[in-house]
Amino acid sequence: MLRIGGLTPYSATDYPGCFSAVVFCQGCPWRCGYCHNPHLLPAGTPPAMAWDEVMDFLGRRRGLLDAVVFSGGEPTLQDGLAEAARAAKQLGFKLGLHTAGMYPERLRELLPLFDWVGMDIKAPFADYEQITGVPGSGAKARASARWILDSGVDYEFRTTVHSALLSRDALAALCRELAAMGAQHYVLQEFRQQGCAQPLPPNVPDYLRCGTVERMSRQFRRFSVRRA
Repeated sequence: MLRIGGLTPYSATDYPGCFSAVVFCQGCPWRCGYCHNPHLLPAGTPPAMAWDEVMDFLGRRRGLLDAVVFSGGEPTLQDGLAEAARAAKQLGFKLGLHTAGMYPERLRELLPLFDWVGMDIKAPFADYEQITGVPGSGAKARASARWILDSGVDYEFRTTVHSALLSRDALAALCRELAAMGAQHYVLQEFRQQGCAQPLPPNVPDYLRCGTVERMSRQFRRFSVRRA
């Protein structure tokens, strides 16, 4: 049903306010240098486990976990995601999705299945190729963000930040772009070197200065910074 690259049996951070299991889906078409799961990028890697094993595990965790989160890689790459999500929901779990939004039409069809979506926003949409290495990726991400906002599904937009990835000006421009779309929930995630395929140089001192963060926060109803 799904090509599964791994399973985290318990997480308190991948679905806000819920204890969840995280199913990591194999394969992603983008090549972001700071990816923390580079082993999940090749779509043809043999699965780490079968979906039936995941279902057996989830069946034993009913009443102990609140939610199942499909992460990756990129879950929407796989045709079997909808069927897997329905199967997990039938066990009584809430459903979460982590996505970068590279398949907006698939995402639009999947959104009614999910209770919460966390979408990674890489950069100002015009500058996406600098991060993903894929032409046209910004337009797809913007379309996906639009579908999420229009869906009514609870969501979180988040951006991994480091001075070598996004200048302060670029980050400010991205905040304005998201706010103009009507985004209300935005999170900045400080870059972590651990597990990264291409470690970055030290951050510029005071990259996220208090004044910078405060100005950004005024544009959103919910705003936070996740420290590394």
